[in-house]
Amino acid sequence: MDIDFLLLQRMKRGDENAFNVFVRKYYKEILNYCNYHCPDTSTAEDLTQETFLRFFEKLSDYRYMGKTKNYLYTIAGNLCRDSYKKIRESLLEEQSLEIQDCLHPPETDELLNRLTIKAALDRLPAELREVIILYYFQELKLTEISSTLQIGLPLVKYRVKQAKTHLERLLREE
Repeated sequence: MDIDFLLLQRMKRGDENAFNVFVRKYYKEILNYCNYHCPDTSTAEDLTQETFLRFFEKLSDYRYMGKTKNYLYTIAGNLCRDSYKKIRESLLEEQSLEIQDCLHPPETDELLNRLTIKAALDRLPAELREVIILYYFQELKLTEISSTLQIGLPLVKYRVKQAKTHLERLLREE
């Protein structure tokens, strides 16, 4: 029997320990996912917590189909997109300031590379950015991405290829 199925059954009965186990199981993955979409750790943590809150609010309606992690990614993705829309302009300003502020530490090259990649990711269309983050940073399989985003596998493959092409072009411009 699948552990998620058992946890969900226990959570539906109000077992607090099951809630804790569930959150510990997925928290780091969802937090990492939100970190790729957010300008700062604090916002990522807030969105991660909001992801679990929304999941738990709808728990009584949730029908287990073996894809709990994908459902969490879907919730987190929607929250991140909403947040991203609200702070896009201020994020670009913050990144510019971060680059200026971090020109002197010894880790400058690594930080600059990360910021350059993040800035390039931010310039990708949302649907391309999403597949790149899920594929490379969250290390989901193409089939898992297809299920998470509720799109066909050929479209996922196409978007990954398009995103790589766009990223290469953007990074060459930097």
